[in-house]
Amino acid sequence: MVAQFPEAPEIERHKAAMIRTDISKPVRLAIDSAVLHQNNTFFDYGCGHGSDVQRLLKQGYTSAGWDPYYQPDNPLICADIVNLGYIINVIEDPAERREALLKAWELTQKVLIVAAQVLIDDRNSQQIAYGDGIVTRRNTFQKYYEQEELKSYIDQVLQVDAIPVALGIYFVFRDSAQAESFRASRFHSRITTPRIRLRTKRFEDYQELLAPLMGFITERGRLPYKEELPESSELLTEFGNFRRAFQVILQVTDQAEWDEISDKRRQDILVYLALTQFSQRPKLRNLDNSFKNDVKALFGSYKQACAAADLMLVSVGNSQLIAKCCQKSHIGKILPTALYVHVSAIEALNPLLRLYEGCASRTIGRMEGATLVKFHTNLPKISYLFYPNFDKEAHPSLHTAMQIDLPNLQVVYRDYDLYSNPPILHRKETFVMPDYPFYQQFAKLTRQEENWGLLDETSSIGTRQGWESCLLEHCAEVRGHRLYWRKDADPYRVKVLRAACNRRSKKARC
Repeated sequence: MVAQFPEAPEIERHKAAMIRTDISKPVRLAIDSAVLHQNNTFFDYGCGHGSDVQRLLKQGYTSAGWDPYYQPDNPLICADIVNLGYIINVIEDPAERREALLKAWELTQKVLIVAAQVLIDDRNSQQIAYGDGIVTRRNTFQKYYEQEELKSYIDQVLQVDAIPVALGIYFVFRDSAQAESFRASRFHSRITTPRIRLRTKRFEDYQELLAPLMGFITERGRLPYKEELPESSELLTEFGNFRRAFQVILQVTDQAEWDEISDKRRQDILVYLALTQFSQRPKLRNLDNSFKNDVKALFGSYKQACAAADLMLVSVGNSQLIAKCCQKSHIGKILPTALYVHVSAIEALNPLLRLYEGCASRTIGRMEGATLVKFHTNLPKISYLFYPNFDKEAHPSLHTAMQIDLPNLQVVYRDYDLYSNPPILHRKETFVMPDYPFYQQFAKLTRQEENWGLLDETSSIGTRQGWESCLLEHCAEVRGHRLYWRKDADPYRVKVLRAACNRRSKKARC
């Protein structure tokens, strides 16, 4: 229950301004996604103490800001990128809230960043209801949005289709083609150029000239048009056209690897197009020329590409098919009711599972710092799990989890940070791809733990305390990603355990 004010309180909005020690999350996401770069101008609408503005200036950005309380004399200026970070949720007057959003949009030339507090936790925490929000202990107002509600609010006020990038954070693009390019880029898989399998004099003579063409085909899955490859004039003078030049590349690489790249790019486009059906699928004229060329080369026509995407979207609603895809996945850790996959491996999954995860991230956005994605096979749910020290710790503890119910997009957030006995991970190599930087290190530790019999009791080692008890029982300790015998262990006990390890090792080699 929340108490009601008998009369309107005096809201002290300025107290909601935070003194930050680093760039704020919305601005950092804009930088990480290349929306904000040093060739852009930046304006922080409602900048508070001006932390973001000052840090960006120090990093070489053209940056300015305004705040009604702390920096009221600063001019309101137009900029390529405008940030409205956690402002609309501290304005108690709905009309003023709307005006702030419209004013920030008016100043925006390319992209508006909108961030607001999102309701994910229990609100029953001594907070006082006021208007359509609550009043905090510091006498500030907070409007907590549901994620879907926040998107609807931005879309309705600005007449746009805001793009979620994280929980409570949206990008709003002025140019629809740029918006669609950004959406599509989020499903663009990382692919390496096929390696050169043999050397021929003809290829070596032209290798430097052919390198940009190889890079383009790796990136797009198709041959370029002349205007798409700036370095093409000399190449075309030498070979006449791109197809002939590509034939020279095929003499030293595997055709099948290039075909796989084209297939992967088709999958990327299908996942993107399928998810556009949830909002408003763009007209062909609203897509940039490169994407139009991709569609033409890889599908024949936009109509055919959309038809294939719609068929895939229908399949996502088949829970049995999703469960089957999870159980047959060659990527990730498979358990009876779930598939766990490291975020770096999502793009390598079956395209149907990529689309399934996209149904959550398209509206909610992935939880910041998410390490693993959990695909529930018995319920239509996706969970994002955050293990802060996944790479460094042999058995990292779960810090936070965010579960999304796909039918209604309800978010359940759970914090394990203060738990004395949090869940931990084993067999880390099963979550990642073989080319993951620490894959071999993870796998080597798992083999050692198997030989020592530490992974036999799966029901008891899934928590920190259970794992510590197991280590103690086996006279073992973990340092880095390696097992050692405890120096304070009983020598006879260690001798017995060593003998058991040797027997397991011999059996494993048989």
